[in-house]
Amino acid sequence: MGKKGLGELLSRFHHVGVLVKNMDEAVEYYRGLGIGPFESFNLVQIDRKVYGKPAPDVKVIAKGAQMGPIGFELVQPVSGKSVQKEWLERRGEGINHLAFLVDDIEEATSIMVEAGFKVISCAKNKGGGGTAYFDTDKIGGVIIAQHELPPGVNRLWGSETSGE
Repeated sequence: MGKKGLGELLSRFHHVGVLVKNMDEAVEYYRGLGIGPFESFNLVQIDRKVYGKPAPDVKVIAKGAQMGPIGFELVQPVSGKSVQKEWLERRGEGINHLAFLVDDIEEATSIMVEAGFKVISCAKNKGGGGTAYFDTDKIGGVIIAQHELPPGVNRLWGSETSGE
């Protein structure tokens, strides 16, 4: 079996990520639009890198909700020099990324890099898998993110696992 192409790699859309300055205000606002309930991010990320350099001080608050089949994630940078904090300071609140689920984050990262996209932020998940954000915002202003979930986890937020 050959290596996956970009189209196949980006076929499992998961969510739209929106950067916010204040999580509580954002959750309340979107609840008023009928979006929610919002649940906390389900993964513990470790070994985070930003622009290829270790970034152990980076912390974000992330909460997600389902809008029918579409995931909707709110992200608030809390500390450290993160891609999210940089984006928020430069562009303000709004859509930051489109996220896709992948089976193998290392393979997905390799495919994206070979296609000419730089990894701007990445992390491993406690328990397996990981996340990578790519510099894809030059046209359209949106980053591509990829998530490989740890074994037994089938959601990025909430507590549902595949063994239930």
